[in-house]
Amino acid sequence: MREVQVRRGLPREPGGEPWPAAGTAFVAMRADDDADAPTEKTAPATVEPAGAPSTDPASHAGPSPAKSPAPRKSHQPPSAAIRWAGAIAALAALVVVVVAGSRWLLSLDGVAAFVDDYPGTTAEAQRAGIEIPAWLEWQHFFNVFLMALIVRTGLMVSRQTRPEAYWARRSDPRTRVSLMAWTHQALDVLWVTNGVVYAVALFATGQWQRIVPTSWDVFPHAVSTGLQYAALMPPSHAEAAGYNALQQLGYFTTVFVAAPLAIASGARMSMFWPAGWTRVPVSAARSLHFPVMLYFVVFTVLHVGLVLSTGALDNLNRMYAGSGADSWVGLVVFPASLVVIGGALVAVRPIVVAPLGRVFGIVSGR
Repeated sequence: MREVQVRRGLPREPGGEPWPAAGTAFVAMRADDDADAPTEKTAPATVEPAGAPSTDPASHAGPSPAKSPAPRKSHQPPSAAIRWAGAIAALAALVVVVVAGSRWLLSLDGVAAFVDDYPGTTAEAQRAGIEIPAWLEWQHFFNVFLMALIVRTGLMVSRQTRPEAYWARRSDPRTRVSLMAWTHQALDVLWVTNGVVYAVALFATGQWQRIVPTSWDVFPHAVSTGLQYAALMPPSHAEAAGYNALQQLGYFTTVFVAAPLAIASGARMSMFWPAGWTRVPVSAARSLHFPVMLYFVVFTVLHVGLVLSTGALDNLNRMYAGSGADSWVGLVVFPASLVVIGGALVAVRPIVVAPLGRVFGIVSGR
């Protein structure tokens, strides 16, 4: 407590003494008050005797109305439909710009002369022929079938928080992985086996000339082909029936660059990787594996789009019937293959995969 002088106010009556009477009073000290500070600074408020009416005008004004909080502005994120519409509009604008710019470039004399000198197909690719052998047709289907399932199961594994079932080796039942992870890795083994058979047959039959460039001319030919596709003026169907330079580089990159990267990064994350080999971090394999998967998806979409837009019937006959004869075999087999792949994608779930998993190991619940 501290003794302070009472602050005096106006007289109670005209000509009278200031009220209240002069004197002192005791007030509670705050923790931050300085004991040596002047009274005027430490006790700024008027101290009035108990029972005396207040001299503060504000005390007679009644309680002040409570202030209502200012309304908050609502910042709602755009809906999914609006985001999709914006993305589609941006993509359409980009396509228009690319097509218009490419056609303008092709109208220039220098660019037109470049396209005449490098139409898009190298002599080596032409000598390899355009007929597709039967073994390559089956390899093509198995590759697409397995890749679709691998992408599907890989996405399922990445989204799992609590797996419905687990798989373990009979020799080591305590070390478990989710059943979908085992399915993904089992499909990887089949895909790698199919790829090894494909590579051996490719070089044994001379079909490697389709996808392995043997001349530096492939690069200007690829630039020319890309420019023609961008302008929506693809090479004539007779030239596109074989592998043009852009296709050749694309297939070469897919088979000899993307596939080995997918195998190496997938092996590092798999249950087959020895526990003691830790020099290659798992995080590095994950950061590489997903972009490679996206590459395969984009490549497949572009590949199918070009097949259907550059003579669908002839291209499908060469892929599924072995020749470009005037028939409907390819147009029948292609949709049938899509139905088979779609059915397999729907069937890949624990209740269907579990019996197969029990053949190779132990399947258990949570």
